[in-house]
Amino acid sequence: MTIRVVVADDHILVRAGFSVLVNAAAEMEVVAETSTGRDTVAAGRRHLPDVILMDVRMPDMDGIEATRQLLGDPATAAIRIVILTTFDLDEYVFAALKAGASGFLLKDTPPEQLLAGIRTVAAGDALLAPSVTRRLIRDFVNRPALDSGVSPALLAPLTEREREVLVHVAAGHSNTEISAQLHISVATVKTHVSRLFSKLQAHDRAQLVVIAYETGLVERARRR
Repeated sequence: MTIRVVVADDHILVRAGFSVLVNAAAEMEVVAETSTGRDTVAAGRRHLPDVILMDVRMPDMDGIEATRQLLGDPATAAIRIVILTTFDLDEYVFAALKAGASGFLLKDTPPEQLLAGIRTVAAGDALLAPSVTRRLIRDFVNRPALDSGVSPALLAPLTEREREVLVHVAAGHSNTEISAQLHISVATVKTHVSRLFSKLQAHDRAQLVVIAYETGLVERARRR
């Protein structure tokens, strides 16, 4: 199956470089290039790509708002969006995750890692490097206590084991790492993660991370 990609960046050399790289991969195809947020939303609706590589800072509409508009529309909600940034993690990260982005890539990411990242999100997984997760945790720990609008009651349908798995997902652990930590099989971890997606109506692990923090689950786990 060909992975159809939109490349969105207002710098023509960056955009062209990504497009050449993606088109060189046997199973990938760039279906559109865009340089503004509005054009990216339009391209998403027109082409319904599998993945959009989305620059954060673009004219007329930033990448976060473009992500929010695309993933808030049922017609384009299945698109996987990877945020491109020049920083390991900047002030946009949490907003991007809340908007539904599936992960982040640095613009200077080595070619093979970029292509692997596209494959990862196209397969439905989140692209959250350990460094991103660590910074996200630090952001939550240091920010003032604010009402996120997400009630802990959202977690009511979860079993105790599913809550344990969710805490590990929020820490950026892979299924294999969770398996070792909880002394259960990888297949069992996958089952729990699948149930988390269903019960919490999350489309990938990045969304699970946001829910785990916003409901206070991670903070409660840290206090134990």
